[in-house]
Amino acid sequence: MTDPAEEATAERHHPPTVETVEAMVRAQMAASLGGRRGIIEAAIPGVLFTIVWLATKDIQLALVIGGVGVGVALVVRLVQRSTVQYVFNAAFSIAIGYIFTRIAAGAGGDSSDQALAYFLPGILISLAYTILFGASCLLRWPAVGFMVGSVSGDPLAWHDDPQVVKLCTRLTWVFLAPGAIGVLLQGPVWLLGWSGTIDKDTAVLIVSILRLGLGWALRIASWSLIIWLLARNATPIERQIEHDLEANAGPEPA
Repeated sequence: MTDPAEEATAERHHPPTVETVEAMVRAQMAASLGGRRGIIEAAIPGVLFTIVWLATKDIQLALVIGGVGVGVALVVRLVQRSTVQYVFNAAFSIAIGYIFTRIAAGAGGDSSDQALAYFLPGILISLAYTILFGASCLLRWPAVGFMVGSVSGDPLAWHDDPQVVKLCTRLTWVFLAPGAIGVLLQGPVWLLGWSGTIDKDTAVLIVSILRLGLGWALRIASWSLIIWLLARNATPIERQIEHDLEANAGPEPA
């Protein structure tokens, strides 16, 4: 007779498989991108802010127009009774950008200084994610592994399988790549503009293009590489799990 305690333990611990990793990645892709509509809604504040500010040099008007764009998207979502997650992401983006513009204004910055300050939070957040995700890989506890654990039933079981750790490490590096590249490209331009080495209006335009244009292109390329890595690593992981199951089963009865 099977021990009920052993059955309960087996039900609680589901070793990560290629299916759980793939399911997690697909869920994260949906949550992050939100399809074409989610991408557009996430880009609304930055696009409207940049266009209005470059055309008028009126920082308050640019912030208001960006906020109105978010408000319209929110109303449409509410009328359609669909998720407002991506609209709230956009609202958070413009809210924190507004806070930084107020800080710049309080320090005596002109409209160009305030426009540059609007983009600083995005650069800092990407830098923080790059450091945290990179450190998790170097410590051999890749961040993607915890995402796997959240969908496989045990937050730490994935770490017992070297193949899963290896795959999650690769996926984590790919996850952080768009943000890291964004920081490497946007950061120097922002600093050059803030220091006055280059024209601040030009710096705002370049950072906007890098963030809104190249940023999404890099993210889509990142997801494509993740899908390729999952397909490439499917067989080794499945074989490792089968090997572990056979080893735990012991010899067949005579």
